[in-house]
Amino acid sequence: MNHLVAFCSQFSEREEQEWLKEISPLLHNVNIIPFYQLTNEQKKDVKVAIVANPNREKLAELTNLQWVQSLWAGVENLLKATADSNIEIVRMVDPMLSSTMAEAVLAWTFYLHRDMPKYQLQQRNKKWKQHPLINQCDRKIGILGLGALGKASAKKLLENGFSVSGWSRRPSDLNGVTCYHGKDGLVRILKETNILICLLPLTNETKELLNRETLSILPKSASLINFSRGQIINEEDLLYCLNHNHLKHAVLDVFDEEPLPQTHPFWELSNITILPHISAPTNMSSASKLVAKNILNYLKAGDVPAAVKREIGY
Repeated sequence: MNHLVAFCSQFSEREEQEWLKEISPLLHNVNIIPFYQLTNEQKKDVKVAIVANPNREKLAELTNLQWVQSLWAGVENLLKATADSNIEIVRMVDPMLSSTMAEAVLAWTFYLHRDMPKYQLQQRNKKWKQHPLINQCDRKIGILGLGALGKASAKKLLENGFSVSGWSRRPSDLNGVTCYHGKDGLVRILKETNILICLLPLTNETKELLNRETLSILPKSASLINFSRGQIINEEDLLYCLNHNHLKHAVLDVFDEEPLPQTHPFWELSNITILPHISAPTNMSSASKLVAKNILNYLKAGDVPAAVKREIGY
């Protein structure tokens, strides 16, 4: 008997076919069918779907859907799309994704640590000037979010000699990392951080967590890296802190609106580095193996993988 799995995404047809080509050989006796090819009868038979930012109305047509396997780590849009249902959401938890993110965190931390933006500006102005180099152990890095991505990033930074602290919603214990939690812990980590790295999921509690009040707690001339979600930072407040020289530089890979509109003021500032959401793309090969493993376990034993807790958003 062949089992039926729906593939629901906002990919182009070419991208969708690339994913199907990667996943399908790993799922024997399973038919993975793009949503637009499903008949009305097939839609009633679908219990599991592979998704990437699916359309809310399309998911609603899968009336017997029990759970979805997301191809992304972030699931805030998926939570909204399934808010009126009991569908279980399984997010992408891929060690390869953690490794990729840790690499990006290290690269852009060194970019700020070694004052690359300053030297880039000097080059534009044809200015030859050397600046003192601070040792890594004297550069205090603060990570907001100590999930899989945060832990991998903290470990990579420690291996390269940085002083690392971390903050999470609940108490954490990570070897070599000073860990904080809760409201008081957030104030404490911000006070001591030279480079702040945001890896938090977007939830009701983290939306605009970084605003004029919290950003002002950072020491003067601190820098910021946001590799999580744009809405965690209030953009106007960030601009204020940069324009008033409280913050030295911001590396931004995520934004409220993507692609970033050409009229956005971020483009004009030399103390902002803009990246087009490239910090940790999903690895198709490793992600496909995880998707196949989760679906095969479900079909064999009926076990839905560890799902997102809706009350906390991850």
